[in-house]
Amino acid sequence: MADAIKTEAGSFPPGKKITVVFVIGGPGSGKGTQCSKIVKHFGFTHLSAGDLLREEAKYDTEQGTMIKNLMHEGKLVPSELIVKLLLKAMLQSGNDKFLVDGFPRNEENRQAYDNIIGIEPEFVLFIDCSKEEMERRILNRNQGRDDDNIDTIRRRFQVFQESTLPVVQYYEKRGKLRRVDGAKSADEVFEDVKAIFVQLNTQVNQGSSVSRAQSNPLKRFVDLFCGGDKLTTYVQKIQKTLAVADEVCVCVCVYLVCNNL
Repeated sequence: MADAIKTEAGSFPPGKKITVVFVIGGPGSGKGTQCSKIVKHFGFTHLSAGDLLREEAKYDTEQGTMIKNLMHEGKLVPSELIVKLLLKAMLQSGNDKFLVDGFPRNEENRQAYDNIIGIEPEFVLFIDCSKEEMERRILNRNQGRDDDNIDTIRRRFQVFQESTLPVVQYYEKRGKLRRVDGAKSADEVFEDVKAIFVQLNTQVNQGSSVSRAQSNPLKRFVDLFCGGDKLTTYVQKIQKTLAVADEVCVCVCVYLVCNNL
């Protein structure tokens, strides 16, 4: 099944850096609101597993009807189908930074993602919010969704507790979890979220700088033989050691660099 999904949806170019952040929280925890703010400030593409499924459920097809019925009953959609929709949306976006909202919801989701897409998330943002607060928010938001009735809401809470919290614990043990207090106002929550993403940007930029330095043979040579001194200092050392004119010194430098010594 994984091979079929890859063939149908495509794949990312080899060697291209793809940044993925999972955003997990109970129903009504404010995941969508925070993702919108992250997109605006940090340029990520927001992919909601729930939105992708609801969009697919609009179609009068066997797959669309199946998804609609499962969601109405508060049950989970097969993992490979969700991953197929995610991969297709990622490839169509043209971006290389993704917020995957409401996923993975269980261990089966996580394994399907690893098997089919296989891009390690930079971290998992967990919006921690009490059941009472989430229920209040859902009942007040009045979005007209088929799965926003009280019985379905409570089934969704139960599924989250039983299936999603173990995934949260899995990533926490791996040091990948970033937890924020979702009971605060949306702006207050985003202040905490923003600090996490600023740190991610810093790490990515530092990694890019190291990569550029490593790919520059002149920089590698100078670092190796001059302890990181600037090129002018290196030239002065050659002049002093060899007692040669500037033109000869430059030729020596060019020869060494061109031969990647």
